[in-house]
Amino acid sequence: MESLVVNILNGVSSGLLLFMLSSGLTLIFSMMGVLNFAHASFYMLGAYFAYAITGWVGFWPALVLAPLAAGLLGALFERFSLRRVHPFGHVPELLVTFGLSYVVLELVRLVWGPSAVDYRVPDALAGPLFTLAHVQGQGLQMVWGMAPDSLCGPAAGASCTQFPAYRAFMAGVALFMLGSIWLLLTRTRVGLIIQAALTHPEMAQALGHNVPRVMMGVFGGGCALAGLAGVIGGNAFVTEPNMATSVGTIIFVVVVVGGMGSLAGAFVASLLIGLIQTLAVTV
Repeated sequence: MESLVVNILNGVSSGLLLFMLSSGLTLIFSMMGVLNFAHASFYMLGAYFAYAITGWVGFWPALVLAPLAAGLLGALFERFSLRRVHPFGHVPELLVTFGLSYVVLELVRLVWGPSAVDYRVPDALAGPLFTLAHVQGQGLQMVWGMAPDSLCGPAAGASCTQFPAYRAFMAGVALFMLGSIWLLLTRTRVGLIIQAALTHPEMAQALGHNVPRVMMGVFGGGCALAGLAGVIGGNAFVTEPNMATSVGTIIFVVVVVGGMGSLAGAFVASLLIGLIQTLAVTV
């Protein structure tokens, strides 16, 4: 029973990480109509940038700086490459983003090598958040942090399962990001300008708003969300050059299952796929 509870929580945290990754792709598609085949590459860049920055100043500054770097690169790509092919339709957009994914892959291999890097969970979040123990005759018990040997030691006879603190941190960051996006798009003037620029670009331009700059900001913001997912997912799993390929297919499945351009649908689909993946492996 305790293993099932922890596996469900692990599935939810994995699903929330998938949502963090797929939300940027969903926003870009819903607002710009661009299906970014290089989206998973920004996830990989976020992980590698965080690995490099962590070696200099630590994990917590990297949590902010790495997504900003990934978002800046995404904005520059939209400004100097994607914007030039946008008038010619979706096929050139797909081709240029597909080509970018290969360029990023080769640059990562050139800079950091073909093998996995030692990007670790920060020490403050390395232990368990809580331990579930099934004690014979006493039912299920929960202990915050590491359970004592008197409860989970070899002589105690209890079945114990730990839930990592970093998994809870991943889920918390994803939920904070979801709330921030919703507030930005629905409760702020910036969100109103973004929606106006994307639904009525001529009117927004006539009112003095720079529509191309809004498009660049939306694309860069979506790439920053992918970079943030890489920061907190790269050390939870493996940071290596093929990580973009391993998650690229999954995030497109999430976007399709949740409904193209639907942020709420992507949230539900991410949780569903995260639970299915985790329970299929552990149960």
